[in-house]
Amino acid sequence: MAFKPGVIPLRPLSLSDIFNGAVGYIRANPKATLGLTTIVVVITEILGLLLEIGPLSATDRLGAGTGEEMSTSVIVESVASSLAGALATALAVILLSGMLTVVVGRAVFGSPITIGEAWQKVRGRLLALIGLSALELVAALLLAGVVVLIIVGIAVGVNGAVALVVGIPLVLALVAAVAYLFTVLAFAPVAIVLERKPVMASISRSFALVRNHFWRVLGIRLLASLVASVVAAAVSVPFAIAGQVVLFDAQTGGPFFIATVLAAIGRAIGQILTAPFTAGVVVLLYTDVRIRAEAFDLVLATGAAGGPGATETSDNLWLTPSR
Repeated sequence: MAFKPGVIPLRPLSLSDIFNGAVGYIRANPKATLGLTTIVVVITEILGLLLEIGPLSATDRLGAGTGEEMSTSVIVESVASSLAGALATALAVILLSGMLTVVVGRAVFGSPITIGEAWQKVRGRLLALIGLSALELVAALLLAGVVVLIIVGIAVGVNGAVALVVGIPLVLALVAAVAYLFTVLAFAPVAIVLERKPVMASISRSFALVRNHFWRVLGIRLLASLVASVVAAAVSVPFAIAGQVVLFDAQTGGPFFIATVLAAIGRAIGQILTAPFTAGVVVLLYTDVRIRAEAFDLVLATGAAGGPGATETSDNLWLTPSR
């Protein structure tokens, strides 16, 4: 039987090993997983609510969302608030995923960690994580922009029928390209946090690790995303339905406010339950690929031999270069 100092056995991992480990590290350290996620998600949702409702209530137009005709200024304010909320959410997700990566890295050795310690470990890597996310966003927008420009150009220069014929395979190619990037960049954030690499080096590292395990990485990530989506939907849908019931035939802004709060509560609970799991799957999948490609289980075993208290030694083992 393989040595198991923490949430996974130190050998090539099966799908059940990865999923069980992603649940096991949450159970082993709920304060640094569920507690951390709750803090980040609740703050983000409150900020999002203030940005969404604040401009409308400040101008006494909260009821505009219940069916009254919305003026241009209200629409502009709403769009600006939505963009600000999306930016805040993106930054929160980056912070949360980085800190959870540290927690999983410790859990592999059976070592505990506090929220404060996780923050200390990840704060120096935040700019690199933000830079990576910005590059990913720019790449996705460029790909989508090129496809849209080609389709629009054909529609204007030739006709709509030709644009449709050309556009369908282009859109399918865009989906395939996004799926490819989604897979080959999967381990870049982990490399930034655990291996402490800069952005471009982490991208190269992720490409190198995924290259011979592409379909396995893609399949497991999609399955984990599906599981997380089902759980999040099961939690959030009742709140959304309750919000729609409150909104039914509403004539004032009060029901709109209540419905918005209910939807936010549902989203928050769903994220609290699923974010640690999906983060755990990615880090453990990264660990599995390193074990398969680099015999990394032998390196991990040397760190585990020091016991759960040898945290600095175990943290530095993730720096082991690819061979």
